[in-house]
Amino acid sequence: MFEPGMESDKSTDLKVIVFALGEERYAVDVQHVESIERLTDITRVPEAPPYVKGVINLRGVVTPVVDLRMKLGVTAKPFDAETRILIVRVGDLHVGLIVDRADDVVDLPPSAVVPPPEVVTTVRSTYVEGIAHLGESLVVLLNLTRVLSDEEREAVQRIEG
Repeated sequence: MFEPGMESDKSTDLKVIVFALGEERYAVDVQHVESIERLTDITRVPEAPPYVKGVINLRGVVTPVVDLRMKLGVTAKPFDAETRILIVRVGDLHVGLIVDRADDVVDLPPSAVVPPPEVVTTVRSTYVEGIAHLGESLVVLLNLTRVLSDEEREAVQRIEG
């Protein structure tokens, strides 16, 4: 997918939405992101997995909402004025991902992205597509298909339906 050392070409740059979970910065491909919403009232759904906070009514569409901190094993914190819900599309599934803060769209040249180091290969690292150098900091690129496994997507689809 990405070849380190390739010349930057705006047509081949990866466009990502950068967001924060705690002190860490993450990103997802912008083509998966439908919108960024302010936190709104979430209706709990009985027997949903613990990281599924419930559903929201987004312009007439019932949308499941996942607490990405909980899903990724990041320490919980109260929601605040900067908390956002990224509405993403994973296959034919629309889901909201609660994040601490959402930043702008960023262009990443292929040379800025490297595979995750082997030393960080854990269960949660399967969610990681790569690590990007963004200025002086590092950003973890998430693979949304892996973040929600097939079994979890089915659970969310049952909630959605």
